[in-house]
Amino acid sequence: MTIEDDLELVCPRCRTEVTERFYGPCASCRRELRATLGAEPTTLEVTEYEPKMNVTPNAVASKE
Repeated sequence: MTIEDDLELVCPRCRTEVTERFYGPCASCRRELRATLGAEPTTLEVTEYEPKMNVTPNAVASKE
C-alpha cells in the first residue's frame, strides 16, 4: 500500500462506507460542514509588543 492508495473506511460522521484517501469525514460531509460551519477568514490587527512596566532588563544582558 502506498500513500496514493485510497482506503475503504466508514465515515465517522454519517457512518456510510466510503473510499477516501485519508481517514475523516467523507466528501459529502465535508461539503455540508463547510456550508454550515465555514466562515470567511478575518484579518486580525496585531499591535506592536510593548513590555509591561514591571519588566526590567536582564542584568547580564545590560552589562557593558
